[in-house]
Amino acid sequence: MFIIGITGTLGAGKGTVVSYLVEEKGFTHFSVRGYLAEELNRRGMPVNRDTLTAIGNSLRAKHGSSFITSELFKKAKEKQNNCVIESIRTPGEIEELRKNSGFFLLAVDADPRVRYKRIRSRNSETDQVSFQTFMQNEEREMHSNDPNKQNLARCIEQADYVINNNGNINGLHQNIEKFLKTVGFNTRK
Repeated sequence: MFIIGITGTLGAGKGTVVSYLVEEKGFTHFSVRGYLAEELNRRGMPVNRDTLTAIGNSLRAKHGSSFITSELFKKAKEKQNNCVIESIRTPGEIEELRKNSGFFLLAVDADPRVRYKRIRSRNSETDQVSFQTFMQNEEREMHSNDPNKQNLARCIEQADYVINNNGNINGLHQNIEKFLKTVGFNTRK
């Protein structure tokens, strides 16, 4: 069973990578954001970037830095299928997932202006922000000494493979295929 963790910057194309893995390679998708949104809905709280970040940090502080992805991994093991867990945001999540054979971490990044244009066009509830707010959100999520808070920079550093997604969708798909070949996915039956 392959377990691919996806990390990366805001609007870099993580969701597009997930769609490709699900639609073209038959992976099952598990979403940290989806898990957190369900928790917020259960508590009757609004779903936005601030509340998603706050509830994620709160759950990690209470249960440990790898809590959310560990919960998703339990669900993935029940499926007994190749899976993709999106979006890895703390080094503790990586450390815990690396205990499983078949785990690989893929990071996706792109130029900030390209990413901002993408998030504005996707128009989700967390994306209607100014470029300044976009960059402030990213900075808040990029570095932290608290193991229960997001540290995207450290996660990207720990990736097995990094895709710089400044190009078009065909280029992204080619890079996904290169990553899969690198980790031996296309050679396993």
